Amino acid sequence: MRRQGHATVEGTQRFHARHAPKVVANHLRDAHGLAVSSLGIGTYLGELDDATDTRYIAAIKRAYELGINVIDTAVNYRAQRSERAVGKAIAGLPRDEIVVCSKAGFLPFDNNRPGDPGGYMRATYVDSGLIPEDELVQGCHSLNRRFLADQLEKSRENLGLETIDVYYLHNPETQLAEVQRDLFMKRVRLAFQFLEDAVTAGHIRYYGAATWGGFREQRAMKTHLDLAEMVKLATEVGGEGHHFKFIQVPLNRAMPEAATRPTQHGVSSLEAAKKHGMFVMSSASIHQGKLDRGLEWTRSQPGNGVALVGMSRIDHLEANVKSFAK
Repeated sequence: MRRQGHATVEGTQRFHARHAPKVVANHLRDAHGLAVSSLGIGTYLGELDDATDTRYIAAIKRAYELGINVIDTAVNYRAQRSERAVGKAIAGLPRDEIVVCSKAGFLPFDNNRPGDPGGYMRATYVDSGLIPEDELVQGCHSLNRRFLADQLEKSRENLGLETIDVYYLHNPETQLAEVQRDLFMKRVRLAFQFLEDAVTAGHIRYYGAATWGGFREQRAMKTHLDLAEMVKLATEVGGEGHHFKFIQVPLNRAMPEAATRPTQHGVSSLEAAKKHGMFVMSSASIHQGKLDRGLEWTRSQPGNGVALVGMSRIDHLEANVKSFAK
């Protein structure tokens, strides 16, 4: 059964009021009225086994206790197991205090990696008629509306939620590896139309683009994304009150481009996001564990709202919480 509701202004402010005495002032961030934590828990890495599921469930519950109310996942993370672990972890927590984010775009496995991954993808997504063959890119990615609808339904079921707070197109620049930019923008337009409809239906609250290279690459790169163009597209689809309000970009000391490289009409991705009223969450905030003591740098970058860190171990979580604890 799916839980009704979503993160609210009142709920998230209540959460932070409880934790305010124990955290530094800049731990509280404003995401379009929602009070969000400067550190979020990610669920990308890990084995496809019950032990990893159990660790994530425990880590998410502990993160909530320690002052973290942002959870990031995706339908393809760990063959849908990460979403399912998130759903179990938050089942007993106040829904209105937690901001749950997920993503769609990459074709997911279901629970385990099949012996013939390519054959599974083709049988499940193409031969079944879910994705037209000419809308499948690199054998693993699609922005097809029917596919996105299927994925959103899976995510809502996995998470046990009627409404997902933030729903991202997952690395949409993947499309540009095979299709021309004009066709790509047509596909993004159709995807944005679907997502605006999903907001109206109450299935999501906001949507965005979770990227890897797109927003931080130089404009000459084939897979570069222009944030201004995407905001313009969202405005054409959804009007001035459109719900394209979040982006996700990698940001850490080894990958500082989102903060330092002027890829967006002479300014950085973080600066462009502020200009266009977008809220930023950083992925790979400690370079998937490769950067010791780098979290405070990422968390404190001007314009970065939430630093996401994959944390399935309690000791790792508690060490990272020190970045915002008094």
